[in-house]
Amino acid sequence: MKLTYITLLSSLCAFGMNAQVMSLQSPGGNVKVEADGKSYCIDYNGRPVILDSRLGLELDNKTWERAIALAGRKLDSTKPWMEGLKVDSVSYNTHDETWHPLYGERSAVRDNYNGGTVHMSKTDGSNYRLDVEFRVYDNAVAFRYFFPEHPTAVFHKVVDDLTEYHFPAGVTAWAQRWAQAPVDKLPIGDIDEPVERPLTVQYPDGTWLAITDADVDDWCLTRLQAASAGSDTLKSVMYSPVDVVTYASTPWKVIMIADSPTSLLEGNDVILNLNPGCEIADAEEWVKPGTIMRCTKIDTEAGLRNIDFCAEHKIPYMLFDWLWYLPCTSHDGDATKVVDNLDMKRVVDYGKEKGVGVWLYVNQHALMKQQDELLPLLREWGIVGVKSGFVQYASHRWATWLHNLVRAAADNKLLMNIHDEFRPSGFSRTYPNLLTQEGICGNEEWPDATHNVTLPFTRMLCGAADYTICYFDPRLKNTHAHQLAASIVFYSPLQTILWYDTPDRYHGEPEIEWFENLETTFDDTKVLDGFPGENITIARNKGDRWWVGAMTNNDARTAKVDFSFLPEGRKFTARIYSDDPKAATATKVGCTTRTVTSKDAISFKLQPKGGVAIYLTPKK
Repeated sequence: MKLTYITLLSSLCAFGMNAQVMSLQSPGGNVKVEADGKSYCIDYNGRPVILDSRLGLELDNKTWERAIALAGRKLDSTKPWMEGLKVDSVSYNTHDETWHPLYGERSAVRDNYNGGTVHMSKTDGSNYRLDVEFRVYDNAVAFRYFFPEHPTAVFHKVVDDLTEYHFPAGVTAWAQRWAQAPVDKLPIGDIDEPVERPLTVQYPDGTWLAITDADVDDWCLTRLQAASAGSDTLKSVMYSPVDVVTYASTPWKVIMIADSPTSLLEGNDVILNLNPGCEIADAEEWVKPGTIMRCTKIDTEAGLRNIDFCAEHKIPYMLFDWLWYLPCTSHDGDATKVVDNLDMKRVVDYGKEKGVGVWLYVNQHALMKQQDELLPLLREWGIVGVKSGFVQYASHRWATWLHNLVRAAADNKLLMNIHDEFRPSGFSRTYPNLLTQEGICGNEEWPDATHNVTLPFTRMLCGAADYTICYFDPRLKNTHAHQLAASIVFYSPLQTILWYDTPDRYHGEPEIEWFENLETTFDDTKVLDGFPGENITIARNKGDRWWVGAMTNNDARTAKVDFSFLPEGRKFTARIYSDDPKAATATKVGCTTRTVTSKDAISFKLQPKGGVAIYLTPKK
């Protein structure tokens, strides 16, 4: 790409008129992109955030031998596939729509971008084409590769993703080497192994960026790694080759951009915008978010006791985790047969009487072997949802299998929660029966508070996470007010609470009312304060009620909550749950009440590993 250096803007991108180069800016004009099909660059507020970077895919050359032969030529297998492409034309479009998801962090989502596509074709006689499609938002850039339909080269294999991200010097990344790994803060050039997405990046000038993906339905996992030791460039690393049939597109590559980490998190709806709309016609009738409690003992009486507890405390779902069928981690297991000490029908029927739906864990072994008979059977039993465990997800084969499993669950009106390493890419917009997924180092693994306040700015950028919140278990590393706040900070339409806990551990602690009043989907979300590894404060509302959660890292901190997000001229009752060493309960949570308005601000002295949770209701 021939680039013009614009000294005034300190920019590496040129936006002049060139029929062979796509020049595009966002609706507000603050994000600018230039691409010629084989490289691209991005400016944000007049400053370069992605320097001239490589575009492209590498295909198995054997795919083209027949197409080239039909054109009367011989394939030069020594040349990379992208080398033989030339730009034919560039087209542009605009889009501005506000849509309403079935559920989410917001009840209305605006999808406003300017789009551009670079159309290319091969010069080897095959007439094969490749498009690179861009969408430029005021807070993000997304692009993908599109293979138009071709009569003689219908099938092909993508063996490498050549896409790179070249950063200015001095950027720092928050990286995870696997989905449930600890977070490492390090320079781009030190990322010597492939790392997960989203990858959050901080610039020396205060700009923030995150690289992730969207609409990963029929593709493999793609991760990121330094192009070389000490480099300022990240390369893409495909987990496996991908077989496609034209016409076909790759997933969207998403580059989120903001002036602060809080704004980065507030802009995560771009992931949903880049996925197709809902495919379930009657989803509103049976897809119901809510909280869920695990029954830690697999027998009938334990199930009945847990349902009583859930009903008493307004928890709409209960989960039987593994061991309700045996062996549950082997192909020899049979998930159509329940262990003898669990009367599944009695428990499910009792749950229906009490208004508590029953979920079941099913391991991949049984899902692979028995899916066609198992899913209809679970529906017949009255089961409302399936938590899939230890599923393969990274290769092209298993990625398509897993997404098709969600479709099959929808056909049987079953909700889903995918556990272990799988991370979201917006598929819940298309199939909202996928309420949540793990892909996070949550309470199951006892992370500390510093890890917890890093996750909102890394993992939570790509969507809901089942953090499996614990509360009464003595192994907790963080305070109980920190745990309460976590249930509003970590968005999940299916919010697991009391993960390792049992009904007998509850001794009348008054703060249980927080969970009783907790919603899991919202009309609006505002990230009030925060920085990776330091702190987070989030406010969410549904109707005329608000929930606020503030968490600190392993250090004590003063958290100021400014209530200016409340509607003006109205008074609200604030029920405040904070750490209090003088509280009479074992959890040491103090519960206080006061009146607040939009003009108020309250400072809270958070203990090390602490937090505060606030439930706001309008005063009549």
